Amino acid sequence: QVQLVESGGGLVQPGGSLRLSCAASGSTFSISASGWYRQAPGKEREVVARITRSGTTNYADSVKGRFTISRDNAKNTVYLQMNTLKPEDTAVYYCAASPANIPAQISDYKYWGQGTQVTVSS
Repeated sequence: QVQLVESGGGLVQPGGSLRLSCAASGSTFSISASGWYRQAPGKEREVVARITRSGTTNYADSVKGRFTISRDNAKNTVYLQMNTLKPEDTAVYYCAASPANIPAQISDYKYWGQGTQVTVSS
């Protein structure tokens, strides 16, 4: 089993920045890829970014150029640096981990964190 704990959410003004962290514990050797998802009220959960064990990253078009996903393997931690935040980025952000090398869909992620709220508002 793998446990994921997110931190770093909060309230920020438009144009501001936040950095989310996701610390993994337990059977972390089983994790090949990690991702960040978000879910806004009344909307489906959507992918934000993904990083594979080799470090390859992918982003949703809506966050390209503004968000950066990274990982520190020594600390078993994945980060999401969010810059130039917009009100439409407001959502609960979830960290996810997958045993698949290249998870292609949400069902490929086996482990989930509890979520952290990000609110972008003036």
